[in-house]
This record gives sequence, structure tokens and C-alpha cells, in this order.
Amino acid sequence: MTRIKDVIDKISPLPGEVFIKAQERLDNLTKPRGSLGKMEEVAKRIAAIKGKLNPCLKRKVIFVFAGDHGIAKEGVSTYPQEVTYQMVCNFLRGGAGINVLAKHVGAEVIVVDMGVIRDIDPSSGIKIKKIGKGTRNFLKEEAMSREQAIQSIEAGMEVFEEEYKKVPIDIVGMGDMGIANTTPSSAILAAITGRDPQEVTGRGTGVNGKIWQKKVKIIREALNFHHPDPEDPVDVLAKIGGYEIGGIAGCILAAAASKVPAVIDGFISTAGALIARQLCPHVVEYVFASHLSAEKGHILALDYLDLSPLLDLNMRLGEGTGAALAISIIEASAKILREMATFENAGVSREKTR
Repeated sequence: MTRIKDVIDKISPLPGEVFIKAQERLDNLTKPRGSLGKMEEVAKRIAAIKGKLNPCLKRKVIFVFAGDHGIAKEGVSTYPQEVTYQMVCNFLRGGAGINVLAKHVGAEVIVVDMGVIRDIDPSSGIKIKKIGKGTRNFLKEEAMSREQAIQSIEAGMEVFEEEYKKVPIDIVGMGDMGIANTTPSSAILAAITGRDPQEVTGRGTGVNGKIWQKKVKIIREALNFHHPDPEDPVDVLAKIGGYEIGGIAGCILAAAASKVPAVIDGFISTAGALIARQLCPHVVEYVFASHLSAEKGHILALDYLDLSPLLDLNMRLGEGTGAALAISIIEASAKILREMATFENAGVSREKTR
């Protein structure tokens, strides 16, 4: 945990004075006060994260963390487990939804193998951070050892830091791929918030009512079996989590430590944010919720994190697709603060004071 602690120690609360100065600038731009709504709140937070009133988001990166799950053996998904590997190959070929949307917003896609069962050729461009070949079936045993949980968080940190050293990253999005990963995500949410599994468990890839009921039952039994400690996020991750969820948590922490905004996607990356938040409450100040997933527990997870989604498009694909769309809005918000003219510069009269 020493490495994780070192990163956490670099994460500080956002400076209030920058918020004040950013608000003053926004109020002096050629528009009615507050007329750009949530974009103004986004602009202020980006300014505070970057520590300057003219933030520029040049390098945009979306990390897609992939891993398989032993709980898939219980039949909680409509897709076979080999789809994880197949979709990773699709990402690497540029044929998936995330590739299209990332290209649209000018973001790079970096795929990370955190625990795919099948081995992937490193020459394909994938980053190999494999902790194991899929987690264990957490209905019957812990998903991973505590050491592996720590390794997954550290691997997520490494992925960010390695890329940041090449060329500084200005904003980062979180994506995921892993058949059955809504099941550990639901379990994590239930464990951390104390909610009943029925309240937080959705239909994932679109399972029918019978499979959904089975999914709820499995999560409830696993929580009663393992008793994960909500005050110890590593314990939660080890007992009922996933390697890619740990990787997302680590990436969020590393981004915050480098003063880089982290944009979470849907339910799975929000589960990673829950783990990161339990490790370091201040990290949430650096996190943007991209959209409201159609997955049942997502709004409850965002409420726990006190985050408001930028979009609500009834999406549930994952991969980082929502994060890609939100990055466009965040970048536009930063440009308003940086590029829009003030009343004085434009020679425009201010509103009359009452």
C-alpha cells in the first residue's frame, strides 16, 4: 500500500481562490450571468484543477480497462465470456463504439489488459498489466487476493503515469470491458453504501427477469458470505471486485495526483470511482460524471459520490463512450473561460443594475 499512499498524499482539495477568480471572469464575459448553466460550473472546476483561468485541454486520452470475471460462470450475462477478448481485439482494430466517439472528440484510446483470460499480442498496441487470467468466482471464494487487489490499483496508476511521462495528459476518460462486470460493480455499490442488492442491481447486457433475480440472489449471498468491510476499499475490491475496476480506481487516483480531470463513464467506472473515493475522499473533486447510465444502480452510486451527470442519453454500452462525449462538453466549457471576450474587450454594455 506504500505506493498507493504516496499517490494519495499528492491529492489535495481544490483551491477555493481559483473558483472565486473563475467566477469573476465568467461574470465578466459577454453573456448574462449564469446563462451557460452547468458549463460554467464545469469551467470553474477545470480552472481549479489546472490552477489557472485559461485551461487548455490538448491531450485527451481514454483508457479502456479490460478483465474477465469468474462470476460469469454463474450465468449472469447474456454474452459468453470470450466476448471480452473479442471486443478487446475490436478496440485494437478501431472498430468499436469507443473508437468512433473518441476519434470524433480528438481523444486517443489506450486499451489495458488487466485480466483477460486469453493472452493478447503486445504488438497489437495493448498495454499489458495482467494481474491474473480472470478473477475467481466470488460466490464461492474471494474474487482475488488482497495482494492482487493492491496490484490492480497500482497497475492503474502505472498506466496513467507511463502515458503522462511520454506527453502530459490534460484530461482522461475511463472505459471498461469485461463480460459480467455489472455484477461485481453492483456488489461493490451494495457493500459500500449498505444498499440492498435488489436496489442497486440492473440488467447489464439486457438479461431477462429470471436471470436478474438470480443475479440479485448471487450478490446477496456473496455479501453475506464475504462480509466485505466498507471502510476498507481494498477488502471490498478483493472479495467481490474485478481487476479492471481496481485499475480504474488507480488511474483516477494517479490523474488527480497530477492535477488532471478524470471523466468516468457508466456504472463500472463509477464502481472504480467508489473504490478511489473510499481510499481518498478528496479525489472526487477531480472527477466528472459523464452521463447517467440506464443501469439501475448508477444514479445511487453518483448520489453517493455527490456527482451530477453531464448527459442523460439512456446509454449503457460502457467502453468509455459516455466519457468521450462528455470530454467534448468539458473542453467546450474550458474554451468559454479561455476564449470568450469580456464586456470591456468587446465594447459591449453590461446589464443594467437594479
